[in-house]
Amino acid sequence: MPVVFFKRYRMQYDLRDAQFDESVLPAEYDLIPWRSELLNAHAEAKFRSFRNELDANVFPCLGAADGCLRLMKEISNRQGFVPQATWLATHRNPKSGRLEYCGTVQGLREKLDVGAIQNVGVARDHRGMGLGSAIVRKSLKGFQASGIKIVTLEVTEKNTGALRLYQRLGFEVVSTVFKSVEVKLV
Repeated sequence: MPVVFFKRYRMQYDLRDAQFDESVLPAEYDLIPWRSELLNAHAEAKFRSFRNELDANVFPCLGAADGCLRLMKEISNRQGFVPQATWLATHRNPKSGRLEYCGTVQGLREKLDVGAIQNVGVARDHRGMGLGSAIVRKSLKGFQASGIKIVTLEVTEKNTGALRLYQRLGFEVVSTVFKSVEVKLV
C-alpha cells in the first residue's frame, strides 16, 4: 500500500503564569467535566467531530464510531489520564429539548509536569459558537489544577481552523513532525 505523509505541528502552552477567563457560551450549550459514565458520550462527540474531516485520514479510527469508542476507552484507561483536563460539550435543542454531544477534549500526563491535549473536536454544525476555545481553556485549567506546567498538542498543518484556534489561545509551534499513513487504492 502507498504511504502518505501528513505534516503536523507540535505546539506548546506554558501554564506557569497562565490565568483564564471564563468562556461565555450561548445558553443552550454546556461543558461537563469527565465522569466515567460519559465515556460513550465522549466517543459519540468525537465521531461527530471527526468523521469526514481531514484528521480521519490521518487517524482512521476517528472516522468510525467503533474506532472512537475504542480510542476513548484506551485514553481513559491510560495511567496518565487526566480527568480534570477532559471535557464534554453538549447542546440542548431549545425547540425539542433533545440533548446532543457536540464537543470533546481529553488530557494525558506525559511526564511529571507535562501534559498533552488529545483530540479536540467540535461537531461541524456547532462550530463558530466558541466551543473549541471553551473546551481547550477548561482543559488547560484542569491540567494546571493537576500540577502540570507545560501542555502540548499536535495539529495537522492543513487543519487551518484548529491551528488558528490554538495560536489565538497562546500555543506556540515548537517543532514539525510527519505522520505516515498507509492508504488503500480504490
